Amino acid sequence: MRVMIVDDEAPARKRLRRMLELQPEIEIVAEVSHGAQALDLAKQYSPALVLMDIQMPGMNGLDAARQMAAWDHPPAVVFCTAYDEHALAAFEVAALDYLLKPIEQAKLEKALQRAEKLTQHKIDEAVTAVSPHVLVTTAQGVERLALADVYYFKAEQKYVVAVHSGGEALLRESLQQLEQAWGQYLIRAHRNTLIARDCLRGVVRDGARYRALLRGIEDEPVISRRHLQEVKAALADAG
Repeated sequence: MRVMIVDDEAPARKRLRRMLELQPEIEIVAEVSHGAQALDLAKQYSPALVLMDIQMPGMNGLDAARQMAAWDHPPAVVFCTAYDEHALAAFEVAALDYLLKPIEQAKLEKALQRAEKLTQHKIDEAVTAVSPHVLVTTAQGVERLALADVYYFKAEQKYVVAVHSGGEALLRESLQQLEQAWGQYLIRAHRNTLIARDCLRGVVRDGARYRALLRGIEDEPVISRRHLQEVKAALADAG
């Protein structure tokens, strides 16, 4: 598999090269230090995968990935960055994966395996459609969580908690960011709560309050009066 490394820091490029050289099926076709150069050399060398930093001088990794996604046959992109606050933006440009520095060999290998399994057709689909995943923090580190597995999101202090089929996990994104990015999948029930539309199965009154009935979980998140009609409309549309 043809791979290109994009990072403005020479030590980071050297570290990635060392890790990639342990994989006999990998061919490193180019190393570049900024996004504009990455666009030029990606057109020249046609890598199947680009390992790219986000924060770089000039054109950053997000902008470069966005332009690559518009190509007829774009490469898959895996972001390698020291910061996790760009996770939502990364998957909005359909990144295949998002690795936090210092990159671990096992996580890099997992990303390479994922890229290798994709046919060109699947890569084209992956980079031209928004991936329905969010990044969450678990005991194992930063992981992808499919929106299809989420029941609802709730804001708690400075974090947002994803309540999903496997338990709970933390996000750095705000509810507003999630709603803007994934409004087709989520419905606002309260200023502190977003519910997965596919899980919504009913609305019940609980004294002076209203609660949402969700498929697959006993939790009944509170619905504010402000958002009651919106939730009822979503329920009617699903019905």
